[in-house]
Amino acid sequence: MLHGPVMIDLLGTEMTPEDRERLLHPATGGVILFSRNYSSTQQLYRLIREIHELRSPHLLIAVDQEGGRVQRFREGFTRLPAVAAIQAAEGDMRRAKQTARELGWLMAAELRALGIDFSFAPVLDIDRGISSVIGDRSFGSTAEAVGQLAGAWMLGAREAGMVSVGKHFPGHGAVQADSHLALPVDDRPLSAILAEDIQPFVRLIDNGLEGIMPAHVIFSACDAEPAGFSRFWLQDVLRKQLRFQGVVFSDDLSMAAAEHAGCYADRAHAALQAGCDMVLVCNNPEGAVEVLDALTDYHDPVAHSRMVRLHGRPARDLERLHEDARWRDATMLAASLSTENNLALNLGEPDG
Repeated sequence: MLHGPVMIDLLGTEMTPEDRERLLHPATGGVILFSRNYSSTQQLYRLIREIHELRSPHLLIAVDQEGGRVQRFREGFTRLPAVAAIQAAEGDMRRAKQTARELGWLMAAELRALGIDFSFAPVLDIDRGISSVIGDRSFGSTAEAVGQLAGAWMLGAREAGMVSVGKHFPGHGAVQADSHLALPVDDRPLSAILAEDIQPFVRLIDNGLEGIMPAHVIFSACDAEPAGFSRFWLQDVLRKQLRFQGVVFSDDLSMAAAEHAGCYADRAHAALQAGCDMVLVCNNPEGAVEVLDALTDYHDPVAHSRMVRLHGRPARDLERLHEDARWRDATMLAASLSTENNLALNLGEPDG
């Protein structure tokens, strides 16, 4: 059964008959998990096994496990620091890159031990002190710092058998509005975005970045459509200019910024036509059904060939992972960087 173009969520910690029906729909290709889907590592392992058994190849399973205030699974997992803490704590870039690599490995190793394919990370936005929804989710305040540290984080995740999905292309850091609640507009010229915001994406693409999520942001000097619905950004810039060959995920079509594109079915069609390979519909079962029904006969062989490369590589189970000296050292490193300030802003459940 081929991977469909839609990633959806589940209602709770167990699959309901309605969940099962949606996951078996031919347009479904993946599942994104949230905090409400987790009560323990044992429960999560059983849930993931049940999802895997539904189809072959199994549905892609993702989560937002960035660290700091965006970490869906906490109890039973290492509490990961916000990535902004890495450079501030380490002081020099060489040590900071090693720290980023170990934290990327730690995040990925724990998720892969339970069968999760990938996290929607790393954040490649530059923290300009403008966007509170980005803030300490960013690796730094310059394109160079973000590119170097996120690149090291990606290599660590890859060592643990996990792909990476960089977000939010071409950059969400220069707008104040939160796209979960409104439609941000960035009025800067294309030259400024290409010179700065896009550079971390360029660095990671050149090093094999496997996935990208565009921003629900209008860059008004470049295109009238938000980046995730823009052929200019997804086709002309990302595919042709940057030669990106991986998977393009829409950001959540339930976010307020996506309402610009119309009803749920229209949003999905617009995102796919612009160049997305897979669209996310979260926290709205009725919207998910609308999109699935609208895309029942949708087939894109090229997108499917990209998506099959996102499955995580075989990994050790949690018990064996916890015996690894690298895991023990990485958890101590994470603890040394974690502070309660990482939880100061509660983003709720949107996928990010």
